[in-house]
Amino acid sequence: MYKQLLHFAFLVFSISFAQTVAQAKELWVYTQVNLLVPQEVNRLIGLMERASKVGYTHFLLADSKFSRLAELDPRYFAHVEQVQKRAKELKITLVPAICSVGYSNDILSLNPNLAEGLPVREALYRVQNGLAQSVSELDAGLPSLTDRAKWNFIDDSLKLEDRVLHSKPPHSDNVRLSKKLKLKPNRHYHVSVRIKTDGFDTPVEIKALTGNGRSLSYTNLGTKPTQDWREHHITFNSLEQTEVSIYIGAWGPKKGELWIAEPKLEECGAVNLLRRDTTPVTVHQILENGERRRLQENIDFEKWSDPKLGMVPYAGEYEVWHAAPAIKLKKPLANGTELRVSYYHTHIVYDGQVCAAANDQEFQNLLDDQISRMTQLFPDADFMMSHDEYRVMGWTESNIAQLPPASTPADILTHNAKHCSEQIRAKSAQGRILVWSDMFDPYHNAVDNYYLVNGSLKGAEVPAEVMIVNWNFGKRVESVKHFAQRGHLQIIAGYYDAKPDQIIRWLDTVVEEKINTVDGVMYTTWNRNFSDLEEFAKIVKGHDWYTKN
Repeated sequence: MYKQLLHFAFLVFSISFAQTVAQAKELWVYTQVNLLVPQEVNRLIGLMERASKVGYTHFLLADSKFSRLAELDPRYFAHVEQVQKRAKELKITLVPAICSVGYSNDILSLNPNLAEGLPVREALYRVQNGLAQSVSELDAGLPSLTDRAKWNFIDDSLKLEDRVLHSKPPHSDNVRLSKKLKLKPNRHYHVSVRIKTDGFDTPVEIKALTGNGRSLSYTNLGTKPTQDWREHHITFNSLEQTEVSIYIGAWGPKKGELWIAEPKLEECGAVNLLRRDTTPVTVHQILENGERRRLQENIDFEKWSDPKLGMVPYAGEYEVWHAAPAIKLKKPLANGTELRVSYYHTHIVYDGQVCAAANDQEFQNLLDDQISRMTQLFPDADFMMSHDEYRVMGWTESNIAQLPPASTPADILTHNAKHCSEQIRAKSAQGRILVWSDMFDPYHNAVDNYYLVNGSLKGAEVPAEVMIVNWNFGKRVESVKHFAQRGHLQIIAGYYDAKPDQIIRWLDTVVEEKINTVDGVMYTTWNRNFSDLEEFAKIVKGHDWYTKN
């Protein structure tokens, strides 16, 4: 009886202690860092020392080198040890970001061919002097700027001056030109334009929009407010579309001048061609009688690849545009012989983001290797899974046994997040596991028609033991309630280089909605702006959420 009472008392104490730990309020800092550079190590340690004085408890660290530990020399690991030692002295928990599934460039540097690909079907190639090159089948490209009537519209403030469109203040609301074109489905297209600016306050864009408003390209041009003439490029895949509207220009400019010249559209070759088992290449010769003969790689033509894929200017970075690789024949074919070629290529999102194929076994193996190395390097850490803003997904077949061919994007994401969390748990029994909220949030990115995702993300979920780092400020009430109902503990990611008192609205929501699963808040800056670090902590620690623990 005495042993039973003792056991009962121990359980009560354990539960009470666990609740106390769970309710302890945490203050986090997010920072990008390069631990190979001594100055960066010193910067991080100085930031931790500063943060610890005002009560910060956790540092979420993003370092591209976390994906390439096998390539690093002893200096890097000495720097990690130096940071770990100081963090322990300051009673700060380190939280490395791993498993780069949305922003995958770092881990793709180990194998650029593991990017998610968009399909090209039956593109026309023609043989000339032992090489087969892409041939555009466009009925018509973009019109000349001198023929205004052939464009669907050119905004009034764009005036033609010697074959160049020029706009200066006062601009119309938008400064654009647009042309609707008939295209082939599942083809790879290239748009280029020459642009000059002088104090122009709005980025210039090229958009490829479908009839229902879906965008087929998310690549930023990178124009500067003031620049001399420079040629800019995007590529896009027409997917199932046969009609696309091309827009070139700027939305809502107020200041400065813009010049636009020589817009061009062409069906392009295999720029950023992907080669792996789940992105097959097929090449068929079209015979005189109209029949087809399949050509065999390494027999009829040499191994086909894009040597610049994911290598410019360095491993893990993908060029938007460069010369497409030709198909080099091993067996001669007459000049003019036509081929029909199918393949897969990457798409570059915004300023260089490339998404990996989470349904490919080789990529999963890379994640597993990273998890093993990182859990050994950081034995006392929590770990952050980087499954965020996964914008290109579901176009290539899966070769993972647990993912059948009919798997939806939600299935792919759910499987990968579950697999990664299980691998981390198996190798780091002490640490907690976290993930960004957006891809598992039905009020954020777990939706239909998300960027270039082939199918629905509705229903994507992560195991309940994984903590959520919630950054859905716009729909924070719905979001925090959703994850609370699913049993997730949460960290609120606030600030985002805005005013530090923005976090008050977050915490007001948590208190008003009686959400008891929020354990902490994070000072989240993408611009390395730590000027408000102390003020942010002061605001949080003065809020009812923190004081009425």
